[in-house]
Amino acid sequence: MDSVSVLERAVRGLTEPTVGEPDWTVFYPSATEWPPMTEYDYESLGLVAGLEIHQQLDTATKLFCQCPTELREPEESTRSFTRYLHPTRSELGELDDAAVEESKVEREFEYLAYDTTCLVEEDDEPPHELDEEALETTLEVAQLMDMSPVDQAHVMRKIVVDGSNTTGFQRSSLIATDGEIETSDGTVGIEDMLLEEESAQRVAETDEGVRYSLDRLGIPLVEIGTSPDISSPEQALEAAERIGMLLRSTGKVKRGLGTIRQDVNVSIAEGARVEIKGVQSLDDIDDIVRNEVGRQAELVEIRDELAAREASVGDVQDVTAVFEGTESGVIGGALSSGGSVMAVPLYGFDGIVGREIAPDRRLGTELSDHAKRHGAGGIFHTDELPAYGVTDEEVAALRDAVGASSEDAVAIVAADTEIAESAIEAAAERAETAFEGVPEETRGANDDGTTRYLRPLPGAARMYPETDVPPVEPDPSEVPEPELLTEKVDRYQDEYDLGEGLAEQVAYGEYMPLFEDVVADGIDPTLAASTLESTLTELRRDDVPVETLTRDHLEGVLGMVEDGDLPNEGVPDLLTVLAEEPEQTAEEAAEDAGLGGADEEEVREAIAEVVERNESQVEEEGMQAFSGLMGECMGALRGKADGDLVSELLREEIQKRT
Repeated sequence: MDSVSVLERAVRGLTEPTVGEPDWTVFYPSATEWPPMTEYDYESLGLVAGLEIHQQLDTATKLFCQCPTELREPEESTRSFTRYLHPTRSELGELDDAAVEESKVEREFEYLAYDTTCLVEEDDEPPHELDEEALETTLEVAQLMDMSPVDQAHVMRKIVVDGSNTTGFQRSSLIATDGEIETSDGTVGIEDMLLEEESAQRVAETDEGVRYSLDRLGIPLVEIGTSPDISSPEQALEAAERIGMLLRSTGKVKRGLGTIRQDVNVSIAEGARVEIKGVQSLDDIDDIVRNEVGRQAELVEIRDELAAREASVGDVQDVTAVFEGTESGVIGGALSSGGSVMAVPLYGFDGIVGREIAPDRRLGTELSDHAKRHGAGGIFHTDELPAYGVTDEEVAALRDAVGASSEDAVAIVAADTEIAESAIEAAAERAETAFEGVPEETRGANDDGTTRYLRPLPGAARMYPETDVPPVEPDPSEVPEPELLTEKVDRYQDEYDLGEGLAEQVAYGEYMPLFEDVVADGIDPTLAASTLESTLTELRRDDVPVETLTRDHLEGVLGMVEDGDLPNEGVPDLLTVLAEEPEQTAEEAAEDAGLGGADEEEVREAIAEVVERNESQVEEEGMQAFSGLMGECMGALRGKADGDLVSELLREEIQKRT
């Protein structure tokens, strides 16, 4: 090695090449092989990253129709229909590369419809005008990011043929541009914000294709794109957290799993722009960026090593004969079904196909991702063989059949003949791109912080005008600027005398809009805050299905306490009843469960019965018996009386008997 490589410079923080073979024990004394990759010199690598944040808005109706924005269970579906989707040409007659590749896989798309599903969602009627509530919320977000609204917003069609839209495209409109947010590492620009319709919800893979649910399709969604100003994983995470806080400050965005998604664009100086789709958890963003930096740096290393070896990719060949009588379950199963084994020799690739480029992912995994897009279960390659029932003799025969030496690698696919041919061709094409280093592409986020290949990056041919929706002129003049969550925390402490911790829980919690509404209606702030945060959290931990509780349930319970019809102690019991029987109102549930407030005479009688049952203890211990009897009294009253009243009357009863 004549100079320090990309990866070595990244780890060591060097910007100039160093002559000689590095001694890794100097930097990693415990390492037995070239270093475990944990962190990089991102400046040396030239890391550039940007974010695309997709957030569902909490509107009453969908973006282009009057259907509700509530999610349904697939079992509630009343009917279904199927579609086949194909790419369409742009106004200039061009086809988008990503759409073309997606369409190569022939699939049937099944859509679950509900009693609320309309003709717009089914693509049997033109879309209605852009939803005004969604537009207003988008303008509120724009104010918080110092963005400039466009003079006129036009709806565009963005081609999507993966089945997630019944139309084969997604409707999207640019609303604002040129904003910024602050991070501890500097300003991050906000390039644009679009208002668009959410895609259908993927329910299951079927033998014929994919099943989607139409309940999510059309929910208003904002897409916020940052400038490529992010230079470290930590800054990417901080920027995403800041944008998330600003979105929640409006009180008009949906909460919960799947309501916000982050896409991350990452590149290094010698790599390429890669768009990583669908980062569900905000906490994964820094790991996603870190692992993608490592993957790109490794691919650059592989590029250089392949060039030094003068490597090449050979022609695809049928090697079915090599595996006649094989003991491999995967290969034998394919052959017994009339399939074939197709192979591609990778000259000069020995040891490289199995090289790890990200945690538990190798170059061979990249080849396999491409093969899977064509229906194969994956690939085998000689860097991992013999294994999976494939013997040494079969590996030697495979090498002979394709003219591969010990310095070469061979990848194979065993499947239905047509699938095997297209899958191995796809794997071979991906091997060819290894000579270029890092391919520009769209990748999907995995739960472990790694990524997988999805499709090529989309191009300009993906977008064209939507002629069925008239343009709108956004008017921010009458849109109030929302109060930031950080400002709410301070106000809740000052105005409502909430502790800092509780104030923060309420401000950042999903019930913040409800808290503000009930307090404005006269509910005690401490009661509202403790109920919506502490009580519901405790019930959730006790496996009470609090997700079934509606806004009406919570308002009803708080109103009963405020009106004196329910003591504070009865709140958990009443919420539990309502969660298990959500068809009832708060008043109905309280009456059926006997949870209404008891008058003072009833409380005295209940306390007297408890004290009489424990008469000997009271005579012996006097007021020291209070603690034990207090719990028994509260249990006997089952939340019907306020604790302070029970305490006062119990003390009186004990004093009378001592």
